[in-house]
Amino acid sequence: MHAQKLAPLPNFQEDWVRDQEPFRIAGNLYYVGSYDLACYLITTRVGHILINTGLPGSDTMIRRHVEALGFRWRDIRILLATHAHFDHVGAMAAVQKQTGARLMIEEADAPLLADGGNSDFNFGGKGPIFEPARVDRLLYDRDKVALGEMILTVLHHPGHTKGACSYLFTVRDSARAYRVLIANMPSILDETKFPGMPAYPNVQKDYAHTFRVMPGISFDIWLSSHAGQFDLHSKWKEGYHPDAFIDRKGYDAALAKLKTAYDKKCQSGGNPGVGKIR
Repeated sequence: MHAQKLAPLPNFQEDWVRDQEPFRIAGNLYYVGSYDLACYLITTRVGHILINTGLPGSDTMIRRHVEALGFRWRDIRILLATHAHFDHVGAMAAVQKQTGARLMIEEADAPLLADGGNSDFNFGGKGPIFEPARVDRLLYDRDKVALGEMILTVLHHPGHTKGACSYLFTVRDSARAYRVLIANMPSILDETKFPGMPAYPNVQKDYAHTFRVMPGISFDIWLSSHAGQFDLHSKWKEGYHPDAFIDRKGYDAALAKLKTAYDKKCQSGGNPGVGKIR
């Protein structure tokens, strides 16, 4: 059987495949992604959870990182994603095949995994961008994902994709517990048209919902889909320093900047009243 031919990536950045030393963030939470494409490993006594897989082919790098931290690749039991763009789920099918893990995705993004991103409202229509993956469980807002002692709450934050979501959970070390938010920040691609597009007529309203709910989330540590979004490379240093990622002001400022861009797009989109933040 021949491998499926993939359409060219819509865009590419060197930092997406540039190596980044894996490290422990807090408790049983680890960073195993590339320099900019954030991937997270949550370990438990009965197996592990991997959130995001980067570009197609990034499974090799992620596996090297997981094993460098002392964990077994085959012990990954659950696969999650913040959203189903090619730069975050491109290696999902490969990881699924290698580990046998169950893949769970927010319901509205499941079609993207099924067709390799061909139905993406911004990038689709030219064939699969990444290898399609089998979805084992559909997730919805406020669903719980449990493994061992870990319970993650799914927070549906649509706009960037229809099924974009964040994850809220608690990790612990010998000193304290940390409430962690892996946030899908609501950035707006240039290709996205307001108030809606044929493949996503409610995109502007969905962004409005996300901007309403995200400021109210309580947490200690926040992370995101891209390292640059939470300023990883100015916070991270050798050793174990979880307090470096306690940054409420940074989260609020990042959201405020994105909200300003959203309001500006609303005002210039031909229908400024629809979905405008008030």
